[in-house]
Amino acid sequence: MIEVKPYNANLINEWNLFIQTAKNTHFMFNRGYMGYHSHRFKDFSLMFYSKNKLIAVLPANITNEELYSHQGLTFGGLILASNIQAIQVIHCFEACIAYLRNQNLKKIHYKCIPYIYHQMPSDEDKYALFLNGFHLVRRDLSSSVLLNNRLNYTESRKGPLRKARNNELLIIELLDFSEFWILLENVLSGSHNAKPVHSAAEIQQLRNSFPENIRLFVTVNKDGQILAGAVVYVSYPVIHLQYLASSADGRMVGALDLVIDHILHMHIAECTIVDFGISNENSGRYLNEGLIAQKEGFGARGIAHDFYELAL
Repeated sequence: MIEVKPYNANLINEWNLFIQTAKNTHFMFNRGYMGYHSHRFKDFSLMFYSKNKLIAVLPANITNEELYSHQGLTFGGLILASNIQAIQVIHCFEACIAYLRNQNLKKIHYKCIPYIYHQMPSDEDKYALFLNGFHLVRRDLSSSVLLNNRLNYTESRKGPLRKARNNELLIIELLDFSEFWILLENVLSGSHNAKPVHSAAEIQQLRNSFPENIRLFVTVNKDGQILAGAVVYVSYPVIHLQYLASSADGRMVGALDLVIDHILHMHIAECTIVDFGISNENSGRYLNEGLIAQKEGFGARGIAHDFYELAL
């Protein structure tokens, strides 16, 4: 028998302690991270208990009477206790569906956690999705490098790296994100008519709260000018390239390639995978071939991000 409880602020310590030991966890599921954009979403996260013991949680919000794996997170399906059994996961889904029907919700939108972010095998949720009639509605393609089994760089990446080294550029880590954020905002606005998901104040707040998990590496010239940079999210076993940007001067001298190469060759928290993120638009239907070719030039290869739905 599975008991479903909606999350509330009184349960923050229980939630966060569970997140620390779950088998498919990520620091983004900590309430200290999720809270930065709580004003943008109506939280409807759920907690699942078996014999009064917490065995799973679901970061979620509701929009228009539909439940979403939290829309403020890149991914995040059912987070599972390390000792949970397959039949319990199936019962969690059954209990979740029944609970949401009683709440008169109309649909579930579920984002799977890509397997590279699992600390232990954790695909029981995919089997439960199948048993309960969920439909695959979207698949994005991310690109990742396995650091202990990597491919050689292509010449398209070796050339810019040689140029960067010939220009004697340096890589440094910054604790203050403000200067890089100006560069990032200018690049996204000018090239894509877009802006970062996080404001400068938000990312600095998050970095200060999670200093081991959110880090910024930049390429500078001899005058200390930032030419390119990468914000990385570190959550064992994955280093994720969250934000990348290069100035026009940086592109002339391979500054972004240099900082990516630096990240691929440094040892951070014993992580074994570097994830470049997706190269898709239009809900996975369009593949940006130029973008994915750049990632594949560093030896990255495909990891699927799957999205499912169930009408209630």
